[in-house]
Amino acid sequence: MNSKNVGVIGLGAMGLGIARTLRNNGYTVHACDVRPNAAAEFARDGGVACASPAELAARADVVVSVVVNAAQTEAVLFGDNGAAGAMKPGNVFVMCSTVDPNWSIALETRLAGQGILYVDGPISGGAAKAASGQMTMMTSATPAAYAAAGPVLDAMAGKVYRLGDKAGAGSKVKIINQLLAGVHIAAAAEAMALGLREDVDASALYEVITHSAGNSWMFENRMAHVLAGDYTPLSAVDIFVKDLGLVLDTARASKFPLPLAATAHQMFMQASASGHAGEDDSAVIKIFPGITLPAAADDQRGEA
Repeated sequence: MNSKNVGVIGLGAMGLGIARTLRNNGYTVHACDVRPNAAAEFARDGGVACASPAELAARADVVVSVVVNAAQTEAVLFGDNGAAGAMKPGNVFVMCSTVDPNWSIALETRLAGQGILYVDGPISGGAAKAASGQMTMMTSATPAAYAAAGPVLDAMAGKVYRLGDKAGAGSKVKIINQLLAGVHIAAAAEAMALGLREDVDASALYEVITHSAGNSWMFENRMAHVLAGDYTPLSAVDIFVKDLGLVLDTARASKFPLPLAATAHQMFMQASASGHAGEDDSAVIKIFPGITLPAAADDQRGEA
């Protein structure tokens, strides 16, 4: 398949970056979002706005879905004006969400019944890397799906890992990544909270840790949000309520213990229940009592 017609459904923080990256790599990008103004704005920059997933799927040979979860993916495919009914045999659906691996395996079978190829392709790296074409994809798919969609995947991401010849492996690796990401954010928040409780200068603590063995990518990235006092969501607290829940569901099915993931999940659950569900996931630090968090600066941070 040499078509340059690609569709992107979901123009959030990462979806918009993916759409722009594909357009910059010479693809005609058809875009759709539940917010019509988001697709219209993308069209003003050289894309093509579509009113529904079905309209988009009728125009594109590869459809990339960048929505939040399995329920939204189901709606994109099989809801009113869904993409599945408009896709032609041999077209490819690329699923970029973090989902239950068993659900992804079942979706591949379901789409195959309609002659639609499927890529289990969760993504990682955040909005900035999506926008620069440097994000990571954890994919698994049939050889036919890779043959059809491979150039699109390579145009979207800096690293495309091919982890198996059928759906499931991509989603399993992604939830393992999310186990580490969630635990690292929770641990980073706990460390910063202890520093604040002990009256350590927060900026000095950040400087020392980011140049010491205790550093992690998540500490460096997310604690910068805390220092700025800015909890504008690039990845929200409830994303980790969902993702760590998927991690624990997967492990529970085989009676495999995950004590750190379980604790981190409870921390995000507490933050969500305390009113911080839609804030940046670094807001998990707000569950700790007796600390004064840095106030927001006048100038807001850019996307990290």
